[in-house]
Amino acid sequence: MTSQILFYGEATAVSQERHQKWAVETGTDFAFARRTNSVPLMAVEFPSAAQEYAIVFAGTAETMILPAAILGIEDKQNLYITADGGWKGSYIPAFVRRYPFIFATNDEGKTFTLCIDEGFAGCNQDDRGQRLFLDDGERSDYLQGVLKFLQDYQIQHQRTQAFTQRLRELDLLEPMQANVALTSGEKFSLAGFHVVSREKLKKLSGEQAAELLRSDELELIYTHLQSLRKFSAMADRLTGTRAP
Repeated sequence: MTSQILFYGEATAVSQERHQKWAVETGTDFAFARRTNSVPLMAVEFPSAAQEYAIVFAGTAETMILPAAILGIEDKQNLYITADGGWKGSYIPAFVRRYPFIFATNDEGKTFTLCIDEGFAGCNQDDRGQRLFLDDGERSDYLQGVLKFLQDYQIQHQRTQAFTQRLRELDLLEPMQANVALTSGEKFSLAGFHVVSREKLKKLSGEQAAELLRSDELELIYTHLQSLRKFSAMADRLTGTRAP
């Protein structure tokens, strides 16, 4: 079973037979995300993520639409990665933190298999970091923790899907293009995503607005809208990557 997505290479199902002596060394090196200019974001992350990133909705009418944190203006650009692979934000999206692990499914989400990107630099058989399995073949506490993290992530993914489906049903999303201008006069544009329309939001019925309030989705919407101000802050980050 394999899965390919963003910075994942070939994700292989974790098994005691294949990974008995494998260990994973993680830390502060996020170089694997250097060429990723956005990552999926769960609705539960909005309050923390909005302090750092512009939150938009990515996808099309034919595909699943999900929230995303914008990390760069140009293609394959991550403005939050330092030269030595560090992360320059106080909040790191869960999609990034779960790497090199991921859930894969072959039956439309009825069952999930834990997979690992074996190409991750931290994967090793030299006991560096955390072992996946104990000498007796049992799952290590580390692997159990990984499973719990991804199970929680999947639950939040389903809740986020329900949230974005509600936005689509209410026809609140509209296409947007972000324009960023540097002090040097250089200009950049980023398109291909959606945001909640303030005008459409104002036209909701009292009953529709009340339901969004009761479900806490109205708070998510306004957190998303406030986060769009972070696009202007990205100009400073972009300027910092340009030689004087």
